[in-house]
Parts: sequence; structure tokens; C-alpha cells
Amino acid sequence: MKDYRILENNEIKDKRSSHKQQIMVIGVMLVISAVSLLTLLTAPVSGVSGGIAWQSHDKGIIMAKEQNKKIFIYFHAAWCGYCRKMEMSTFQDKTLIDYMNANFIAIKVDSDVETKVADSYSVRGLPTCWFLKTNGDKLSSMPGYIDEKRLLTILKYVHTEGYEKMSYTDFEKSL
Repeated sequence: MKDYRILENNEIKDKRSSHKQQIMVIGVMLVISAVSLLTLLTAPVSGVSGGIAWQSHDKGIIMAKEQNKKIFIYFHAAWCGYCRKMEMSTFQDKTLIDYMNANFIAIKVDSDVETKVADSYSVRGLPTCWFLKTNGDKLSSMPGYIDEKRLLTILKYVHTEGYEKMSYTDFEKSL
């Protein structure tokens, strides 16, 4: 009878150990799924798939000089809800994508990863968009969420150098 109880206790221990292993495997699978989903949600939209042709900061600055294009810089972070909203709505608008790719070098900077770049632009909140001249001189920044219609108007204002001729409000009225 004693041997039977020992066997029974060992079987219970084996079942508990197997159950703990199953829970650990499920936990690991959930973490991997969450990381994969986060990567998909925060991945830059590549120019190859018809989206905005995002560049790294250093490469984008060089390209702007070579191609004589103005620069649009988008500062974001994985945890930023309004950044995801811009990526899922504003940056998916076909008219905006076409205008951006034709007239600007678009740079995407993760503020949590590229902290020195974010600091050099005095980024204090996210999302933040910067508009630069072809030579890299800073024109202006705009913190917060921007919808596609407003961003397209701002891009046109910067691209046409409307800022040298009139106020933004007057530019909006002229459209």
C-alpha cells in the first residue's frame, strides 16, 4: 500500500510539472504574438508597397540634398496612440502619399530609439512633425495628431514656399 501511494504522488508531481510546462509554453507564445502584432502596427510603411517612402534620418538628409527636395520628419514611438492613429489613417491617404513621395524626403524617427536625434529637434511630445528646407535648415514643427487633409495643406504650403509670401491662414484661403 505504501508503494502505491508513492507512485500516486509521483504521478501527481509529473502532472503538475507537465501543466506548468504547458502554461509556460502558452505564455511564451502569447509574448511572441504580442511582439509580432506590435511590430506590424509600428512598422514603417515602405515605398515599395505603395506607401510613404520612409528613410532613416541620416540617409534622408543626404537624399534631400541630392534630390533637391524638402524634408518631412515624423517623430513617433511604439507606445504612442496618436502616432498609431496617424500611421493607420493620415499616412494611408493615397493623395497624401503621392504628394509626399513626389515632393519630400520623408524621414521616420522612433524617439525612444534615436534619442539624440529627437533631442536635436527638441521633441517633447509625440507625435511631432518637422518641416525642413532642402539643406536641412529647420522651418517649423507641429506637435500632435494631424489628419490627412490638414497635413496635405501644410505640405503644399512648405513645398511651394508659401511661407515666404503669405501666412498659413491666407494660404489655406487661397486653395
